[in-house]
Amino acid sequence: MSGSTYNALIRTHHITSRKKVAKLKQAASKYQIFALLRYGGCPGIMYCQGTESGVKDWVHTVQRLRYKDFQLVKKPAAMELDQQKIQKQSIAYGKLEEVESVKDYGAMMEELRLRNWWRRGMGYTGEDQA
Repeated sequence: MSGSTYNALIRTHHITSRKKVAKLKQAASKYQIFALLRYGGCPGIMYCQGTESGVKDWVHTVQRLRYKDFQLVKKPAAMELDQQKIQKQSIAYGKLEEVESVKDYGAMMEELRLRNWWRRGMGYTGEDQA
């Protein structure tokens, strides 16, 4: 993967359809992005990263699946340079991973060095969500 790495964060009411998750896995492979889902109850959380076109195409796939209360809380944008260096070493592109709890999701975001970015996007901090 060359050039800038992009990422996006989506919040939905919930993610419970295995059929939809299967489509998202196919899209992750097709667009060669890394995706992380919080599967199960409320809220549904989706993170993705990859090339600009890959991230935008994957987000468009999510939109077409018509999730309840779809919110693109962090629009596709280039990651900070120091984050990109870390991410390229630890991410398997073309894959989608799932976790079942918000706590586990937060731990994964911490591992990816994106915890503060994620917390702002989810509205867990007092800062604006831009």
